[in-house]
Amino acid sequence: MNIEKVLQIPFSTIYPLYLQKAERKGRTQQEVNTIISWLTGYDTTTLQQQITQVVSLEQFFQEAPQWQNKASLIKGSICGYKVEEIKDEMMWKIRCLDKLIDELAKGKSLEKILRA
Repeated sequence: MNIEKVLQIPFSTIYPLYLQKAERKGRTQQEVNTIISWLTGYDTTTLQQQITQVVSLEQFFQEAPQWQNKASLIKGSICGYKVEEIKDEMMWKIRCLDKLIDELAKGKSLEKILRA
């Protein structure tokens, strides 16, 4: 995996993929946005600005208003990688969000996903 290439992918390219994955399993855009907001601190307005401004994944996570303290509780495999074993901080953050969206698509309740 080329980390530099991944970091340059526009968040606006990834976001619709998150929505599609969730919606195929009967979940909603609101739930996807709730997860993103919980993890990153973006509210509806600032999340939409990040999408509209076509920021890279790196910039999206660097500019996150408030990274969730409970993110360290996110564990398990996503795309063949164990989240808890990822050393690169930016890739870890990306995979944390991937894992949460995956959990949503697999039917977990928002309460469990948000480590409540």
